[in-house]
Amino acid sequence: MPVSRIAVGSASEVGQADVLKAGLAEFFSMLIFVFAGEGAGMAFNKLTDNGSTTPSGLVQASLAHGFALFVAVAVGANISGGHVNPAVTFGAFLGGNITLARSFMYWVAQLAGSVVACLLLKFATGGMTTSAFSLSSGVSVWNALVFEIVMTFGLVYTVYATAVDPKKGNIGIIAPMAIGFIVGANILAGGAFDGASMNPAVSFGPAVVSWTWDDHWVYWLGPFIGAAIAAFAYDYVFMSNTHEALPSTDF
Repeated sequence: MPVSRIAVGSASEVGQADVLKAGLAEFFSMLIFVFAGEGAGMAFNKLTDNGSTTPSGLVQASLAHGFALFVAVAVGANISGGHVNPAVTFGAFLGGNITLARSFMYWVAQLAGSVVACLLLKFATGGMTTSAFSLSSGVSVWNALVFEIVMTFGLVYTVYATAVDPKKGNIGIIAPMAIGFIVGANILAGGAFDGASMNPAVSFGPAVVSWTWDDHWVYWLGPFIGAAIAAFAYDYVFMSNTHEALPSTDF
């Protein structure tokens, strides 16, 4: 069972040079991702005079986030694994692929990267609002929770299949592209309902800078539940006999 491989790690691990470098890589990857994704949304609002969400706007958001995530994952892959998402880190932790201590460093870096990206956007645009994620009219928090669970399940399942599974072979080369594609596709599916976050850090940065917290818990609980289901499902069903243990230095 994956749960038997969960590793807590130690406080000293957080101060190791490779962990600090990995955390810094996650910070920059998240900054790149949020600046491009949130910035594209702000640009659309400026061009449409803050018009309501339209089909073209949804496609624009899908492309911007898909392309930006492809790059953000690729540039961080060789240093931190290119998680660029606290839910992905949580899924990796539950599968025994990263310690809790390292996960904590990743979470702090990811959240900080998102906040800094939104602050930079606010300054660069002359004070434009960094719009926090919100539910569309007629969408309840439970509807949105299901959306976030299912969409994040698809994302983390894709991460496991293309990046984590030791049997991935050459498919690992296209992991950043596959991860970007599934996020872009999910935005087309759920963007008109709850914004399709799938990423607590992406929701956190705009919420902090705009200080808007309505239904914010949905964008944490949903992704973490979806990530947990994907991690246990893929690890237990497809990797149970092939898992490579963490190096002892990670404990």
